[in-house]
Amino acid sequence: MKINKKLIKELVDNLRDFDLTELEYQDGPTKIKVSKAAKGVEQVKTSAVVSPNKSVLTSNDESEGVRIKSPIIGTAYLAPEPGAKKFVEVGDKIKKGQTVMIVEAMKTMNHVPSTADGEIKKILIEDGQPVEFGQTLVVLK
Repeated sequence: MKINKKLIKELVDNLRDFDLTELEYQDGPTKIKVSKAAKGVEQVKTSAVVSPNKSVLTSNDESEGVRIKSPIIGTAYLAPEPGAKKFVEVGDKIKKGQTVMIVEAMKTMNHVPSTADGEIKKILIEDGQPVEFGQTLVVLK
C-alpha cells in the first residue's frame, strides 16, 4: 500500500485551519485518521467515544466523587467565548448551582450548573468537544 503523503498533509492542515483535535477520512478500504493532543488538557481514556448512547452512559473512571453530567446532546465549551477565562479549572472550589461549562445545542448556549458544592477533581472533556446526554463532564471531590 502506498501512503498518500499529500492527502495526509492536507488532513493535518485541516486540523490546524479548523482548530480540530481529530479528523478521520475514508475512501473505500483506505482509512486515515489524524489527531493531535490538546495542550494543557488532561487526556482521559474512555470507551465512550462512539455513540449509540449506551457506551456513553458508562464510565471507565472508577474514582469517587460527584459527577456532573451533560443535560443535553451538543458541543461543550469550557469558557463563555473563545479566548475568555474558563468557567472552572481543576482544583477550583465551587458552589452548587455555579456554571461549570456551557453546552451548545441548536445555536442555544445552555449553562451546566454544579449539582453540589465541592472541588473540581477532573474535567473529562476538551473545549469544543461533542457530548452526549448523560455523559460525565466533570468530577468533584
